[in-house]
Amino acid sequence: MTNRLTTTFAAPRPALVCFITAGDGDTAANLDALVEAGADVIELGMPFTDPMADGPAIQAANLRSLGAGTTTADILQIAADFRLRHPDVPLVLMGYANPMLRRGPDWFASACAAAGVDGVICVDLPPEEDELAAALRAVDIAPIRLATPTTDAARLPAVLSGASGFLYYVSVAGITGLQQAAQSSIESAVARLKAATNLPIAVGFGVRTPEQAAAIARVADGVVVGSAIVEIIAAHGADAPGPVRAYVATLKAAIVAAAPKVTA
Repeated sequence: MTNRLTTTFAAPRPALVCFITAGDGDTAANLDALVEAGADVIELGMPFTDPMADGPAIQAANLRSLGAGTTTADILQIAADFRLRHPDVPLVLMGYANPMLRRGPDWFASACAAAGVDGVICVDLPPEEDELAAALRAVDIAPIRLATPTTDAARLPAVLSGASGFLYYVSVAGITGLQQAAQSSIESAVARLKAATNLPIAVGFGVRTPEQAAAIARVADGVVVGSAIVEIIAAHGADAPGPVRAYVATLKAAIVAAAPKVTA
């Protein structure tokens, strides 16, 4: 199943990676809107009561989803239904250790495999305590790791050990959605990470505008956008798919225009 991620990141242009929270609004329709607008990889957030890495927009989405009664079983069904509709689009679950591990890593990995999930990002599970990665690898699901501006040369090998799919570079030492790092710092960080791994590097946290997406696309293998999409869903509710589609299309167009052209 990780072949979907490998194929996507092998394309000649950087991937647009889009995040929404499962159970927040009409998730199926919003997922379809992301794909229709050109999203290359989908990150589906698993709502949690204490999303410590997330800013106000995604925190609020978590609360809306949990308030609506969203369960892990619901999320896995959303994933399975998405896979039937979009057999070739990579789908990554992103969330926190408690919902993923409460029934054991083997159970969660098997459930993800049955639902057609390609990768898992567990935000609060450090590599030294990662009891999930081996179970994921055993069913051909990518354990996707996070690197940050504070991940130094001594720490990086542990982060990369056993990781696959892509490396998610969190461009700010903070929570989602509130700020974006200077482009110069992103460029130097991506260069440092590329020197240490052959994994594709996707950059996120604070990316909102087509101009920001284009600048990152010139140096990275992927651009991750989440909070700005979640805010559109919050603002438009059941009518969100149209505005989501329109917004994501502007990001995709900017990335396509910025990325290196294919040479014969």
